[in-house]
Amino acid sequence: MRILEASSEPRVTSTARPGVALSRRAALNSLAAALDVVARIGVELVLNPLLVGSLGDHLYGAWRVLWRFAGSLQATTGRASIALKWSIANRKESADDQEKRLLVGSAVGVWVLFLPIIGIIGGSLAWLAPAFLHTRPEFAWSVRGAALLLVGYTALSSLVDVPRSILQGENLGYKRMGLTTLIVVLGGSLTAVALLLHLGIVGVGAAQVAAALLEGALLVWVVRTYVAWAGVARPSLAALREFLQLSGWFVVWKLVMQLMLVGDVLVLGIAASVESVTNYTITSFAPVAVFAVTRLLIAGVAPGLGGLVGSGDHQAAARVRGELMAATWLAVITAGTTLLVWNRSFIDLWVGGSRYAGTFPTLLIVLMVVQFVLIYNDAGIIDLTLSIRGKTLVGLLAVVVSLALAAILVRAGGGIPGLCLGILAGRAILTVAYPVLVGRLFGLPWRRQAVAAIRPALATGALLAAALPVAGAARAGGWPTLVLGAAITAVVVATLSFLLGLSRADREALLRRLRKVIHVRV
Repeated sequence: MRILEASSEPRVTSTARPGVALSRRAALNSLAAALDVVARIGVELVLNPLLVGSLGDHLYGAWRVLWRFAGSLQATTGRASIALKWSIANRKESADDQEKRLLVGSAVGVWVLFLPIIGIIGGSLAWLAPAFLHTRPEFAWSVRGAALLLVGYTALSSLVDVPRSILQGENLGYKRMGLTTLIVVLGGSLTAVALLLHLGIVGVGAAQVAAALLEGALLVWVVRTYVAWAGVARPSLAALREFLQLSGWFVVWKLVMQLMLVGDVLVLGIAASVESVTNYTITSFAPVAVFAVTRLLIAGVAPGLGGLVGSGDHQAAARVRGELMAATWLAVITAGTTLLVWNRSFIDLWVGGSRYAGTFPTLLIVLMVVQFVLIYNDAGIIDLTLSIRGKTLVGLLAVVVSLALAAILVRAGGGIPGLCLGILAGRAILTVAYPVLVGRLFGLPWRRQAVAAIRPALATGALLAAALPVAGAARAGGWPTLVLGAAITAVVVATLSFLLGLSRADREALLRRLRKVIHVRV
């Protein structure tokens, strides 16, 4: 049996209206993920001042680079969980439970096969980390210890992702609602305890490992409780080899994605200094949080969209994709413009204005987030087809070009603006290429997509340009003033974006989708 081909089993037909069912589960999935993201943002808000104060600028910058390094190292874990998630989503309506258990067994088998690679590559890079980061001699062993702990955390997290992928693939991600949020808070508490006990950067790394263990145990329990077919079946060598082949492309894609997510900090830390990383990460904290929130839209919609793709209903899938892109743009431009205005005041109140990189760097960071969110949406949609070779190769080209340009500009004295401009230029390849790939899958001509993008693109430029002079003058004397000012700004920008940036058809489609979500009983 070829477990990676679309299932030939008859599809189970639901008695519920498909649009309502998809809207309901998408809303619940997004809500569950939103709770986790809000908890992470809250934990980061509390922890970052503690980390900076306890570790100092040098070790704090080193920790941020190591954390991004751990993210990049995930590519060496085989990323079988990603292949598992999309494979299960593609077979969501299949009644063949044994096939799904074989997929789980294949994912675990691939994880085991990649463990030696994680150990060799991760251990070597951890040992060399002090040299790469130009670490002061007195901190060298602490940095090595933290890096080794993060290697273990990376391997463990990859295994934890297996039960998470089962839930997401079955469109049951909301079943973990509140539980994984508790783990996020507990993990942050462990980190705070490590800092209060003066365990330094090594203690912070150990806290991440402990949190991953707790999360894994919890997710296994949720899967066993809510997924009827839950279990692991031993795959044949042929099935394992086939899954490994698919997983291999996801490995390369994970490397591409991680370099997109963490390459900015790695380039800045190596080409400039870890101290410059501190200013950059503090300034980009809120804009990056926007990405974490807006990606909830694709996280909530993806499983149901995967069912449409797997069933061959490309017309409906294209319609959902259009709604997703419109909603995502509306959310990210509203949040991005608001942050451009109020980010300086936020940093003043949070950790001190001396770590604010400036208005122009903030503008470029916001543009990076807007660009990346839209790229991320189409990348996730392509994943649902399980045909990711073209996407991965183009993504690899774009990330190499973007990081090379960024490194050249940083070395030339461009600093944070040079970093951002290099990344924006390199990722422009994906801004064009991914809509072309999606158009081929769903029968959407690229010209039609390009024409549809003109209006939101012009609105984006107008809103950010209008926000620039306000950003230079806006100041909040306290948290209540900041919250009120940001709320008013967001309402104004959201209204203008909705009216100016979206066509009438897009506005009506989003309102229809919103009514379905509101009127569905949870």
